[in-house]
Amino acid sequence: MDSKLALFETAMHKVYGPYDLSAQPDSTWEPGNAGGHRGRYLWTDAFGVLNFITLSREKGSGGPAYLHLARQLANTVHEVLGREREPPESAARLPGATDDAPLCGGLRIGKIDAGGPDGDGMYHHYLTLWMYALDVLARATEEARWNALAVQLAKAIHPRFMVKRHGMETMVWKISTDMHHILVGSKGHLDDVTGFVVYHMLRDTARHFGTLGDSVLASEIEQYARIMEHGNISLSGDPLDLGMGLWLAHFDRDAAWSRKLSSQALEIARGRFLVSAAKPLTAASRLHRLAFREFGACLGIKCYENGLESLMDGVETVLDIWKDKMLEGGDDEDEDLRPINLAMYAAALIPGAFRRDYLGGGTSS
Repeated sequence: MDSKLALFETAMHKVYGPYDLSAQPDSTWEPGNAGGHRGRYLWTDAFGVLNFITLSREKGSGGPAYLHLARQLANTVHEVLGREREPPESAARLPGATDDAPLCGGLRIGKIDAGGPDGDGMYHHYLTLWMYALDVLARATEEARWNALAVQLAKAIHPRFMVKRHGMETMVWKISTDMHHILVGSKGHLDDVTGFVVYHMLRDTARHFGTLGDSVLASEIEQYARIMEHGNISLSGDPLDLGMGLWLAHFDRDAAWSRKLSSQALEIARGRFLVSAAKPLTAASRLHRLAFREFGACLGIKCYENGLESLMDGVETVLDIWKDKMLEGGDDEDEDLRPINLAMYAAALIPGAFRRDYLGGGTSS
């Protein structure tokens, strides 16, 4: 566990460091470059917030300092990705947002390019992961404002991703930064399930704080449930997809959708993923193996883990294969992917804050 924790923090230092824990809690720390526009990328930074929360539990006496880093990172993301791209020094908040409601305009992905096929915009699955990170931060700090911000974001973006096709409710995958235009009209495999699970968590945390009323997000949750009911809950076979499927399934193992997802994911994990991912890295294999996707699979398997002891050795083998590649210097051929690779590598080593009930339990390896 100590060696995993050392690797975990080394990976976090490479993305967000240097951070001087002895100087906390002040407001001078600026998080390092997460690989996106103006240094911020929503998916990577969601992992960053959750990883700092994990460190706050795993490092014992250093807990408050790591929670400060998580707060600072969240605030920085809101100030960068909650605003227009240009001009950097005086960028306006996104349409619909105000100083009092900074997330009512959503959050940008943080893509380097403003437009084009891989340009900036908003992904539903990035936004819901960020909501989850804020919600865990609320529970870790006992500060209701983080949950309130997550709910604010949830209510703002939800209707923008909802459409009807052939009289049936469904979703789109990507919208523009002003939330007025659909950029990718297909539905992500897990977007409805992710919204259903995360919005339930937001509601439960709001009830814990007693701040937003018992019916908060009720209509949104019901809409996700309807889409799940008439849709096809399935995985693509991509390692990240199977990992996120298992992560979602572990929050409610007995639900019908959870049993269906976990059955598919475990079949893929046993039959394909752990077989191919356990092979040594070569110049040829590096052309089609993406580290962060494999780490996503490892994370999901570790979170689900119940009865999966037979898979744990395979997961650790995959992480060991990538270890030297993750911790070596800046000569990585995927330099642009280093931040997301490192943040997800850390989470795959110690899932921590990704796990259900982690904040009520002990350490997590």
